[in-house]
Amino acid sequence: MKNSAAFTMSHPIKVGIVGTGYAASKRAEAFQADDRAQVIVVAGNTPEKTEAFCQAYSVVPLDSWQQLVSHPDVDVVVISNINRDRASIARAALLAGKHVVTEYPLALSYREAEEILALSQQQNKLLHVEHIELLGGLHQAIRQSLPEIGDVFYARYVTITPQRPVPRRWTFHYQMFGFPLTAALSRIHRLTDLFGTVASVTCQSRFWDAPESGYYTACLCDAQLRFTNGLIADVIYGKGEVFWDSDRTFELRGDRGTLIFEGETGNLIRGEEKTAIEVVSRKGLFVKDTQMVLNCLTRGTPLYINPEASLYALKVAEAAERSAITGKTIEFS
Repeated sequence: MKNSAAFTMSHPIKVGIVGTGYAASKRAEAFQADDRAQVIVVAGNTPEKTEAFCQAYSVVPLDSWQQLVSHPDVDVVVISNINRDRASIARAALLAGKHVVTEYPLALSYREAEEILALSQQQNKLLHVEHIELLGGLHQAIRQSLPEIGDVFYARYVTITPQRPVPRRWTFHYQMFGFPLTAALSRIHRLTDLFGTVASVTCQSRFWDAPESGYYTACLCDAQLRFTNGLIADVIYGKGEVFWDSDRTFELRGDRGTLIFEGETGNLIRGEEKTAIEVVSRKGLFVKDTQMVLNCLTRGTPLYINPEASLYALKVAEAAERSAITGKTIEFS
Protein backbone atom coordinates (compact mmCIF):
# COMPACT_ATOMS: atom_id res chain seq x y z
CA MET A 1 0.00 0.00 0.00
CA LYS A 2 1.25 3.46 -0.84
CA ASN A 3 2.30 5.53 2.17
CA SER A 4 -0.84 7.65 2.30
CA ALA A 5 -3.89 7.67 4.54
CA ALA A 6 -6.65 5.37 3.28
CA PHE A 7 -9.37 6.64 5.63
CA THR A 8 -10.70 9.90 6.97
CA MET A 9 -12.07 10.12 10.48
CA SER A 10 -15.66 10.91 9.53
CA HIS A 11 -16.57 7.24 10.05
CA PRO A 12 -14.83 4.52 12.05
CA ILE A 13 -12.93 1.80 10.20
CA LYS A 14 -15.09 -1.32 10.08
CA VAL A 15 -13.23 -4.46 11.15
CA GLY A 16 -14.01 -8.14 10.71
CA ILE A 17 -12.07 -10.74 12.73
CA VAL A 18 -11.50 -14.36 11.69
CA GLY A 19 -10.82 -16.36 14.85
CA THR A 20 -11.96 -16.40 18.47
CA GLY A 21 -8.79 -17.32 20.38
CA TYR A 22 -6.38 -15.30 22.51
CA ALA A 23 -4.97 -13.16 19.68
CA ALA A 24 -8.45 -12.46 18.31
CA SER A 25 -9.59 -11.35 21.77
CA LYS A 26 -6.63 -9.00 22.16
CA ARG A 27 -7.32 -7.54 18.71
CA ALA A 28 -11.00 -7.02 19.49
CA GLU A 29 -10.16 -5.26 22.76
CA ALA A 30 -7.59 -3.02 21.06
CA PHE A 31 -9.88 -2.02 18.19
CA GLN A 32 -12.89 -1.48 20.43
CA ALA A 33 -10.84 0.80 22.70
CA ASP A 34 -9.98 3.11 19.78
CA ASP A 35 -12.56 5.55 18.40
CA ARG A 36 -11.11 5.16 14.93
CA ALA A 37 -12.27 1.55 14.57
CA GLN A 38 -15.26 -0.67 15.19
CA VAL A 39 -15.36 -4.48 15.11
CA ILE A 40 -18.63 -5.37 13.39
CA VAL A 41 -18.43 -9.09 12.49
CA VAL A 42 -16.57 -12.22 13.61
CA ALA A 43 -16.25 -15.70 12.12
CA GLY A 44 -14.93 -18.56 14.27
CA ASN A 45 -14.30 -22.27 14.06
CA THR A 46 -17.36 -23.40 16.03
CA PRO A 47 -20.78 -21.76 16.49
CA GLU A 48 -20.53 -21.99 20.28
CA LYS A 49 -17.17 -20.21 20.55
CA THR A 50 -18.19 -17.64 17.95
CA GLU A 51 -21.40 -16.84 19.78
CA ALA A 52 -19.59 -16.47 23.12
CA PHE A 53 -16.95 -14.21 21.56
CA CYS A 54 -19.57 -12.03 19.88
CA GLN A 55 -21.54 -11.63 23.09
CA ALA A 56 -18.38 -10.58 24.92
CA TYR A 57 -17.54 -7.89 22.35
CA SER A 58 -21.05 -6.98 21.13
CA VAL A 59 -20.47 -7.92 17.50
CA VAL A 60 -22.36 -9.95 14.90
CA PRO A 61 -21.40 -13.61 14.34
CA LEU A 62 -21.03 -14.98 10.82
CA ASP A 63 -21.12 -18.60 9.70
CA SER A 64 -17.83 -18.58 7.75
CA TRP A 65 -14.75 -16.57 6.90
CA GLN A 66 -15.98 -16.51 3.28
CA GLN A 67 -19.00 -14.49 4.42
CA LEU A 68 -16.75 -12.19 6.41
CA VAL A 69 -14.29 -11.31 3.64
CA SER A 70 -17.16 -10.56 1.24
CA HIS A 71 -19.13 -8.47 3.74
CA PRO A 72 -19.77 -5.10 2.06
CA ASP A 73 -19.22 -3.03 5.23
CA VAL A 74 -15.89 -4.57 6.27
CA ASP A 75 -12.82 -2.42 5.56
CA VAL A 76 -10.16 -4.48 7.35
CA VAL A 77 -9.98 -8.25 7.75
CA VAL A 78 -8.01 -9.44 10.79
CA ILE A 79 -6.83 -13.06 10.53
CA SER A 80 -6.23 -14.79 13.87
CA ASN A 81 -7.11 -18.40 13.15
CA ILE A 82 -5.19 -21.59 12.32
CA ASN A 83 -1.99 -21.32 10.31
CA ARG A 84 -3.12 -23.58 7.46
CA ASP A 85 -6.04 -21.33 6.41
CA ARG A 86 -4.43 -17.89 6.60
CA ALA A 87 -3.18 -17.74 3.02
CA SER A 88 -6.60 -18.58 1.58
CA ILE A 89 -8.31 -15.98 3.75
CA ALA A 90 -5.75 -13.26 3.01
CA ARG A 91 -5.99 -13.89 -0.73
CA ALA A 92 -9.79 -13.80 -0.71
CA ALA A 93 -9.86 -10.65 1.43
CA LEU A 94 -7.47 -8.79 -0.87
CA LEU A 95 -9.43 -9.86 -3.94
CA ALA A 96 -12.55 -8.48 -2.20
CA GLY A 97 -10.79 -5.13 -1.78
CA LYS A 98 -10.12 -5.36 1.96
CA HIS A 99 -7.03 -4.40 3.93
CA VAL A 100 -5.49 -7.39 5.75
CA VAL A 101 -3.92 -7.69 9.20
CA THR A 102 -2.71 -11.20 10.03
CA GLU A 103 -0.74 -13.09 12.62
CA TYR A 104 2.43 -14.80 11.38
CA PRO A 105 3.00 -16.84 9.32
CA LEU A 106 1.12 -15.33 6.40
CA ALA A 107 1.28 -18.73 4.66
CA LEU A 108 2.89 -22.11 5.18
CA SER A 109 4.84 -21.81 1.92
CA TYR A 110 7.09 -18.98 0.82
CA ARG A 111 5.81 -19.06 -2.77
CA GLU A 112 2.20 -18.63 -1.68
CA ALA A 113 3.13 -15.80 0.68
CA GLU A 114 5.02 -14.10 -2.13
CA GLU A 115 1.94 -14.29 -4.37
CA ILE A 116 -0.24 -12.76 -1.66
CA LEU A 117 2.22 -9.91 -1.13
CA ALA A 118 2.20 -9.20 -4.88
CA LEU A 119 -1.61 -9.23 -4.82
CA SER A 120 -1.71 -6.68 -1.99
CA GLN A 121 0.52 -4.40 -4.02
CA GLN A 122 -1.66 -4.81 -7.12
CA GLN A 123 -4.77 -4.04 -5.08
CA ASN A 124 -3.02 -1.17 -3.26
CA LYS A 125 -4.20 -2.57 0.07
CA LEU A 126 -2.43 -2.84 3.39
CA LEU A 127 -0.95 -6.25 4.17
CA HIS A 128 0.39 -6.25 7.71
CA VAL A 129 1.95 -9.43 9.07
CA GLU A 130 2.14 -8.93 12.82
CA HIS A 131 5.47 -9.56 14.57
CA ILE A 132 4.88 -8.03 17.98
CA GLU A 133 8.04 -9.68 19.33
CA LEU A 134 9.98 -6.88 17.61
CA LEU A 135 8.09 -4.35 19.74
CA GLY A 136 8.65 -6.29 22.97
CA GLY A 137 11.04 -5.58 25.80
CA LEU A 138 13.26 -8.60 25.12
CA HIS A 139 13.98 -7.69 21.51
CA GLN A 140 14.51 -4.03 22.32
CA ALA A 141 16.87 -4.92 25.19
CA ILE A 142 18.88 -7.20 22.90
CA ARG A 143 19.12 -4.57 20.18
CA GLN A 144 20.22 -1.86 22.60
CA SER A 145 22.78 -4.14 24.29
CA LEU A 146 24.42 -5.61 21.17
CA PRO A 147 27.07 -2.85 20.84
CA GLU A 148 28.31 -3.79 24.34
CA ILE A 149 29.57 -7.19 23.19
CA GLY A 150 31.38 -6.13 20.02
CA ASP A 151 31.47 -8.45 17.01
CA VAL A 152 28.74 -11.06 17.59
CA PHE A 153 29.83 -14.45 16.27
CA TYR A 154 27.40 -16.89 17.92
CA ALA A 155 23.74 -16.93 18.99
CA ARG A 156 21.59 -19.61 20.58
CA TYR A 157 17.82 -19.23 20.87
CA VAL A 158 16.01 -21.96 22.80
CA THR A 159 12.27 -22.28 23.38
CA ILE A 160 11.24 -25.49 25.14
CA THR A 161 7.67 -25.78 26.44
CA PRO A 162 6.53 -28.87 28.34
CA GLN A 163 2.84 -29.73 28.13
CA ARG A 164 1.12 -32.75 29.65
CA PRO A 165 -1.25 -34.04 28.53
CA VAL A 166 -1.24 -32.50 25.07
CA PRO A 167 -4.75 -31.70 23.82
CA ARG A 168 -5.75 -32.67 20.29
CA ARG A 169 -5.65 -29.09 19.14
CA TRP A 170 -4.52 -27.54 15.87
CA THR A 171 -1.24 -26.45 17.46
CA PHE A 172 -0.24 -30.14 17.63
CA HIS A 173 -1.49 -31.05 14.14
CA TYR A 174 0.94 -31.56 11.25
CA GLN A 175 -1.17 -29.83 8.60
CA MET A 176 -3.02 -27.17 10.60
CA PHE A 177 0.07 -25.94 12.49
CA GLY A 178 2.70 -26.50 9.83
CA PHE A 179 6.42 -27.12 10.24
CA PRO A 180 7.27 -25.87 13.76
CA LEU A 181 9.88 -23.27 12.73
CA THR A 182 7.45 -21.91 10.14
CA ALA A 183 4.60 -21.79 12.64
CA ALA A 184 6.85 -20.27 15.32
CA LEU A 185 8.35 -17.88 12.78
CA SER A 186 9.38 -15.28 15.35
CA ARG A 187 12.26 -17.52 16.44
CA ILE A 188 13.90 -17.06 13.06
CA HIS A 189 12.64 -13.55 12.49
CA ARG A 190 14.26 -12.19 15.64
CA LEU A 191 17.62 -13.31 14.25
CA THR A 192 17.14 -12.07 10.68
CA ASP A 193 15.94 -8.73 12.05
CA LEU A 194 19.11 -8.41 14.14
CA PHE A 195 21.72 -9.95 11.85
CA GLY A 196 20.45 -9.74 8.26
CA THR A 197 20.72 -12.33 5.52
CA VAL A 198 21.35 -16.07 5.86
CA ALA A 199 23.95 -17.99 3.85
CA SER A 200 22.96 -21.57 4.75
CA VAL A 201 20.57 -23.60 6.90
CA THR A 202 20.95 -27.06 8.41
CA CYS A 203 18.08 -28.55 10.40
CA GLN A 204 16.98 -31.72 12.16
CA SER A 205 13.52 -32.46 13.50
CA ARG A 206 11.71 -35.18 15.40
CA PHE A 207 8.03 -35.78 16.13
CA TRP A 208 6.25 -38.09 18.56
CA ASP A 209 2.98 -39.22 16.94
CA ALA A 210 -0.32 -39.24 18.82
CA PRO A 211 -2.71 -42.21 18.49
CA GLU A 212 -5.05 -40.03 16.43
CA SER A 213 -4.09 -39.57 12.78
CA GLY A 214 -2.51 -36.23 11.93
CA TYR A 215 -1.61 -35.26 15.49
CA TYR A 216 1.58 -35.49 17.54
CA THR A 217 2.28 -35.29 21.26
CA ALA A 218 5.68 -33.58 21.00
CA CYS A 219 8.10 -32.08 18.51
CA LEU A 220 11.70 -30.92 18.47
CA CYS A 221 13.44 -28.82 15.82
CA ASP A 222 17.12 -27.86 15.88
CA ALA A 223 18.29 -25.54 13.10
CA GLN A 224 21.70 -23.98 12.56
CA LEU A 225 21.76 -20.75 10.55
CA ARG A 226 24.98 -19.42 9.10
CA PHE A 227 24.62 -15.71 8.31
CA THR A 228 26.42 -13.91 5.52
CA ASN A 229 28.21 -11.79 8.14
CA GLY A 230 29.78 -14.95 9.61
CA LEU A 231 27.48 -15.35 12.62
CA ILE A 232 26.42 -18.89 13.52
CA ALA A 233 23.05 -19.26 15.24
CA ASP A 234 21.35 -22.30 16.74
CA VAL A 235 17.55 -22.18 16.92
CA ILE A 236 15.97 -24.88 19.11
CA TYR A 237 12.21 -25.23 19.40
CA GLY A 238 10.42 -28.01 21.28
CA LYS A 239 7.08 -28.58 22.95
CA GLY A 240 4.89 -31.35 24.29
CA GLU A 241 4.81 -34.35 26.54
CA VAL A 242 8.44 -35.53 26.31
CA PHE A 243 9.76 -32.34 27.93
CA TRP A 244 9.85 -31.95 31.70
CA ASP A 245 11.14 -28.42 32.19
CA SER A 246 10.81 -25.17 30.28
CA ASP A 247 13.69 -23.26 28.74
CA ARG A 248 13.54 -19.78 27.24
CA THR A 249 17.12 -18.73 26.63
CA PHE A 250 18.57 -16.24 24.17
CA GLU A 251 22.37 -16.26 24.26
CA LEU A 252 24.63 -14.00 22.18
CA ARG A 253 28.42 -14.19 22.26
CA GLY A 254 30.66 -11.41 20.99
CA ASP A 255 34.38 -10.71 21.13
CA ARG A 256 33.83 -8.20 23.99
CA GLY A 257 31.21 -9.99 26.11
CA THR A 258 28.18 -12.27 26.33
CA LEU A 259 24.48 -11.48 26.58
CA ILE A 260 22.21 -14.08 28.18
CA PHE A 261 18.47 -13.60 28.48
CA GLU A 262 16.55 -16.24 30.42
CA GLY A 263 12.85 -15.54 30.26
CA GLU A 264 12.52 -11.86 31.09
CA THR A 265 15.87 -11.64 32.90
CA GLY A 266 18.95 -10.38 31.06
CA ASN A 267 22.64 -10.11 31.93
CA LEU A 268 25.77 -8.77 30.28
CA ILE A 269 28.72 -10.97 31.22
CA ARG A 270 32.41 -10.11 30.94
CA GLY A 271 34.45 -12.65 32.87
CA GLU A 272 33.54 -12.33 36.55
CA GLU A 273 31.60 -9.13 35.90
CA LYS A 274 27.83 -9.51 35.48
CA THR A 275 25.55 -6.54 34.76
CA ALA A 276 21.77 -6.86 34.87
CA ILE A 277 19.81 -5.67 31.82
CA GLU A 278 16.28 -4.38 32.24
CA VAL A 279 13.63 -6.09 30.09
CA VAL A 280 10.32 -4.26 29.79
CA SER A 281 7.11 -6.30 30.19
CA ARG A 282 5.35 -7.76 27.14
CA LYS A 283 2.01 -6.30 28.21
CA GLY A 284 0.22 -4.06 25.77
CA LEU A 285 1.94 -5.20 22.56
CA PHE A 286 -1.27 -6.07 20.70
CA VAL A 287 -2.61 -2.63 21.57
CA LYS A 288 0.58 -0.98 20.33
CA ASP A 289 0.55 -2.97 17.09
CA THR A 290 -3.15 -2.22 16.51
CA GLN A 291 -2.66 1.50 17.10
CA MET A 292 0.18 1.48 14.56
CA VAL A 293 -2.10 -0.20 12.02
CA LEU A 294 -4.76 2.47 12.56
CA ASN A 295 -2.14 5.22 12.32
CA CYS A 296 -1.02 3.75 9.02
CA LEU A 297 -4.57 3.61 7.64
CA THR A 298 -5.64 7.06 8.86
CA ARG A 299 -2.41 9.08 8.70
CA GLY A 300 -0.18 7.14 6.32
CA THR A 301 2.36 6.52 9.12
CA PRO A 302 4.86 3.74 8.30
CA LEU A 303 4.58 0.52 10.31
CA TYR A 304 7.41 -0.97 12.38
CA ILE A 305 7.75 -3.89 9.94
CA ASN A 306 7.09 -4.54 6.28
CA PRO A 307 5.74 -7.86 4.99
CA GLU A 308 8.92 -8.46 2.99
CA ALA A 309 10.83 -8.94 6.26
CA SER A 310 8.34 -11.55 7.46
CA LEU A 311 8.50 -13.31 4.08
CA TYR A 312 12.29 -13.49 4.26
CA ALA A 313 12.07 -15.22 7.65
CA LEU A 314 9.51 -17.58 6.11
CA LYS A 315 11.95 -18.36 3.29
CA VAL A 316 14.59 -19.33 5.87
CA ALA A 317 12.05 -21.46 7.79
CA GLU A 318 11.08 -23.25 4.59
CA ALA A 319 14.76 -23.98 3.93
CA ALA A 320 14.99 -25.44 7.45
CA GLU A 321 12.08 -27.75 6.67
CA ARG A 322 13.71 -28.90 3.42
CA SER A 323 16.95 -29.55 5.29
CA ALA A 324 15.12 -31.60 7.94
CA ILE A 325 13.45 -33.70 5.24
CA THR A 326 16.48 -34.22 3.00
CA GLY A 327 19.25 -34.26 5.60
CA LYS A 328 21.16 -31.73 3.51
CA THR A 329 22.42 -28.22 4.16
CA ILE A 330 20.42 -25.67 2.16
CA GLU A 331 22.55 -22.93 0.64
CA PHE A 332 21.19 -19.49 -0.21
CA SER A 333 22.41 -17.91 -3.42
